[in-house]
This record gives sequence, structure tokens and C-alpha cells, in this order.
Amino acid sequence: MVEIFRALSEENRLRILSLLLEGEMCVCEIEAVLNLSQSNASRHLTALKQCGILDSFKKAQWTYYRINDQFKQENAKLLGYLQDGLKELPTYQADQEAYKKYDSQNLCDCITPQQGLKKL
Repeated sequence: MVEIFRALSEENRLRILSLLLEGEMCVCEIEAVLNLSQSNASRHLTALKQCGILDSFKKAQWTYYRINDQFKQENAKLLGYLQDGLKELPTYQADQEAYKKYDSQNLCDCITPQQGLKKL
């Protein structure tokens, strides 16, 4: 339990979680939507995965993340609280708008956020 709350104590991790509550995402999509560097995004995703909140899988060269099914089952009340509470983050609305903007662009053939995105 301590590891879960430690992982949730960082704002960028909460922002990532708020996006993944909408569904699975490729790491490049998370980087683009939140304007995070690859190393920063990976560090936060690793912390969320190590405590059991996230699960990942590969499709070709891309790594996708989603909320772990076992975490959902074992922490349903916490997840419900987070679904409501994350909407209170000051960045929530902008993150959701960015998510909608990039969701239809198939960013898995993207370049880093610092270089810009290219549409397939």
C-alpha cells in the first residue's frame, strides 16, 4: 500500500493516470499529450508499473500502458476516488483536450514532443 501512495504522490504520475483511465496509450502518446521527455515519461511509468497500478505490453516496437486489471479489482474504491479526484487537478482539462486532439492521429509513428508530431 505504501508503494501505491508513494507512486501517486507525484503530479505527473497523476496526470498519466488520468489519461489511462480513458484507455490504453502508447508511451509516445503519453509523452506528446503531457509534453514530457522520453526519459521523464519512462521514469514515471516505471514507478506506476512497479507498484502494480499499470501494466504494459508491446506492439511491434511500441510499448502500451493501461491500468492493471488486478489493481482495478483489488483497489476499486481507491480507483473510484481517483476517477473523481483527478478531475480537480489544475491540468486536467488541458490534458484531456490534448488527449482528444492527439487520439485520432495514431502517434505511434511520432517523434519526440520537443521536435513536434507528424501525422501518419
